[in-house]
Amino acid sequence: MARSLFITVMISTALTLLVAGACVAGAASAPDNYRFYCAQCHGLEGYGDGPNATKNQPVEPRDHTSAYEMGKLTDEDISYVIKDGGIATSKSTLMPPFGKTLTDAEVTELVSYIRKLCNCSAR
Repeated sequence: MARSLFITVMISTALTLLVAGACVAGAASAPDNYRFYCAQCHGLEGYGDGPNATKNQPVEPRDHTSAYEMGKLTDEDISYVIKDGGIATSKSTLMPPFGKTLTDAEVTELVSYIRKLCNCSAR
């Protein structure tokens, strides 16, 4: 009986570790996350010209390639808008918050990716 319980616990533990490892291994890269979450409005290259970007929006999507505009923002500013959405920063109410969708590490990687798009650093 004890041996059967031990084997069951070991198998459960192994399966749990296997599933957890698969989740970590399957985490999306920053470019993948950008394409999935951001490109609809900001465009694949970050110009603010995605398929959902229209002149009828209350605020045009930011051009992530503009070193001038993006250079005014700190990494914390960018992280905040990713996590809390446009409404939290008095920008577009159409930008959803991704703080419960993306991990802190994914947000940090996304900020770094956006910095590469503008070829700029934080002020």
